[in-house]
Amino acid sequence: MRWRRWSEGNEQNAKMSGGPHYALLLARPVDWARMAFEAHPVTKERWPDLVELFARPILRTCFCMFYRKTGTGTGVGLENRRAMKALVDRGTVPGLIGYENGVPVAWVSLGPREDYAKLRRSPVMKPVDDRPVWSIVCFFIDRKARGRGLSERMLRAAVDYARSCGARLVEAYPVDKDERSDPDDMFFGAKSIYDRAGFREVARRRPTRPVVRKVLRPGRSATEP
Repeated sequence: MRWRRWSEGNEQNAKMSGGPHYALLLARPVDWARMAFEAHPVTKERWPDLVELFARPILRTCFCMFYRKTGTGTGVGLENRRAMKALVDRGTVPGLIGYENGVPVAWVSLGPREDYAKLRRSPVMKPVDDRPVWSIVCFFIDRKARGRGLSERMLRAAVDYARSCGARLVEAYPVDKDERSDPDDMFFGAKSIYDRAGFREVARRRPTRPVVRKVLRPGRSATEP
């Protein structure tokens, strides 16, 4: 996967009401099979797209800062937004945005495990060993874009991005249970999508919460067989 600049440009005036792209998701029916998908790292130029995505109908007060912080609770929405913006302004890539036909519709949070301070003390997600590893901790798919396999596309993009940054091991903490869950509660992702992507279980501290890993080979895309 090539990490190219999004050619259609960014909307610099993204609004907390849902943003300028959101009306496109509510417009007349389109042919989903022909939707062009791209995923890009979050940079300062793409920050308005992340704000817009998180401002959609689902409430995202944590602004995906929960596992990057210490202490309890998710914190205040504006405080978390500012903390995430500071990361991006410093050049840290906190994750990837997925686009369909230029519209931001998906998010995955990933990075070196040490970037996620809360994982160290988690009874479920504490370190398996001391090997250098990247962590995938959160997915978000816009409600209007669900049911089209975007979680798996974002996972492949995340694996490719981690590899391009030199990672040789990626781990995640999915949910593994038979009954269907509300999609809003599945931000860790379902174990089944990791199984299909070649991840292997390496620990399970609770019945429904495995730790899975994938060894990355240099130069090989996750989209390859």
